[in-house]
Amino acid sequence: MKIADLLPAVPDVRWDYARQIGVRYAVTRLHPDLTGGASPALFETLLRSRTQFENAGFRLIGLEGEQFDMSRIKLGLPGRDEDIEAYKAIIRNMGALGLEFFSYSFMAHFKAYRTSVTTPARGGALTSGFDYDMIADVPPVEGAPASAEALWDNFEYFLTRIIPVAEEAGVRMALHPDDPPIPEIRGVPRLFGNAQAFRRVLDLVPSPANAINFCQGNFLLFEEPIEDLIREFGGAGKIAFLHFRDVSGTANRFVETFHDNGPTDMARMLKLYDEVGFKGALRVDHVPAMTGESDGHGLSTKQSAGYEALGRLYAIGYVRGLLNGAGIAED
Repeated sequence: MKIADLLPAVPDVRWDYARQIGVRYAVTRLHPDLTGGASPALFETLLRSRTQFENAGFRLIGLEGEQFDMSRIKLGLPGRDEDIEAYKAIIRNMGALGLEFFSYSFMAHFKAYRTSVTTPARGGALTSGFDYDMIADVPPVEGAPASAEALWDNFEYFLTRIIPVAEEAGVRMALHPDDPPIPEIRGVPRLFGNAQAFRRVLDLVPSPANAINFCQGNFLLFEEPIEDLIREFGGAGKIAFLHFRDVSGTANRFVETFHDNGPTDMARMLKLYDEVGFKGALRVDHVPAMTGESDGHGLSTKQSAGYEALGRLYAIGYVRGLLNGAGIAED
């Protein structure tokens, strides 16, 4: 397996940390709002980023998240065809430069949704959590899709145009589950919160390029056993990217945990991925903020919940130890 890390497009201390602990693979997000530069739909933008990572000792293996505002695509608004063409250009650029996968989601209006980023965790660390009861009576948002099937129509419109381009470019599209995996948030339908939805996605456009970002924390909250889902999707070669994390609770009420302090046998999970033949990139995900970091500890507030540096360093070391202990080769 390949241990990767989500690193910012603009180098900072996290690049140093990752390099110093032996991480060799990077994924990044090149949204112009984050980089201050041009869109990765321009070949030169992606080329410069890949070169910058290479010069720092990393291989840029994939892109993750929205590279521009996808609202028109998700909501089926005028201008979505223009946006889809830009999306295709990004994929073609990725293929030309050897990037392997594009991790994306299709959550309208809200992305990963949390009701707390200051839930106490071990030793005074702060973690994020979700409690549906806290938003159950909040008014619906304006402009939500009329129904789940209307959102499915928009997704199918997108997927049928994107997957053939990705297959030709040799890039795997890795769909991330909805987070949290519940049917709706404030009146906005959420599609990808159960295994059956992913089966439907894979059947919509059968292709090696149509794959999954297996975010373990979300799949753990599905109604089907996680072991069965790893065997099903991993055994079929449909896991293109792995988010390795743990949660405690249910889809309606959960908290993020340290990787070694949750309810899941994480060593067993890695062995299962290896048994089904997964050799791709994994990255640790959603770690608690530790003393001196943001989300309530008083320093930077620019990082979103779960993406601070110290907990990620700890988690990466923990994962490497589990791989070594299980005799699973690290690429």
